[in-house]
Amino acid sequence: MTQYISFRRPDGTKSFGRIDGDSIDDLGTPGVASFLKDALGGDLAALVPTGRFARSAVRLLPVVPNPGKILCIGLNYATHVAETGRDQKEYPAVFTRWADTLVADGEPLLRPVESTRFDYEGELAVVIGKGGRRIARANAMAHVAGYSVFNDASVRDWQRHNIQFTPGKNFPATGAFGPALVTPDAVADLSSQRVTTTLNGQVVQDQPISDLIWDIPFLIEYCSTFTELHPGDVIATGTPGGVGDKRNPPLYMKAGDRVEVSIGSIGTLSNPVNDEI
Repeated sequence: MTQYISFRRPDGTKSFGRIDGDSIDDLGTPGVASFLKDALGGDLAALVPTGRFARSAVRLLPVVPNPGKILCIGLNYATHVAETGRDQKEYPAVFTRWADTLVADGEPLLRPVESTRFDYEGELAVVIGKGGRRIARANAMAHVAGYSVFNDASVRDWQRHNIQFTPGKNFPATGAFGPALVTPDAVADLSSQRVTTTLNGQVVQDQPISDLIWDIPFLIEYCSTFTELHPGDVIATGTPGGVGDKRNPPLYMKAGDRVEVSIGSIGTLSNPVNDEI
């Protein structure tokens, strides 16, 4: 399986590379910051390594640390629609996250000091490789560079201040993205992959991607109608039922917890939870 990551080199500069066992083949320009999104319009497999590091010598970054857009899809599993008490709509809910709200695999999620209702949301992330506007559903999958794992964690108290989602989705270090980009050819049957979230080892979400109300081709067609998509843009496809806010009693993340989101062969995103200081 071919997996690509973004990372900091031992000297602190940002780069991206290809995982090779316990090593990383650096695919960036030596000595300067280099970014995965700038290579996504081309043939990743043809990139020639410019250096090599032990995996233990680099610090992971979110898979795409500088996407132009992160489009998050809300209410895209019937189980989640039902637990919220909402009616299913004709079109998906779409909101945005900012890149500086995300941390990498292994980095701590931070519960803001203003919140007591910090919730997990495991999701499949789709990374755009070939940009475009008004992309037809029939051609949509040709625009996908690969898949990764996303935790669109929510500060529920701030999400519910009014009808908008934005404040509850954009506190610093409240979401996670990683560990790696997996190319589509490495995922034999995407629809059968399951989004499974565990909190301190307890399974709290578990549903196949085939249960998406609006599938990936539709989401690409829909989103590219109102905004041009570019290489490195991210579509977080929505979370299954089982969120902590709708449990009885509610189950929120707190300092000392560990939350993990696994999606079959795509990988596992694991993060401790700390309180913001």
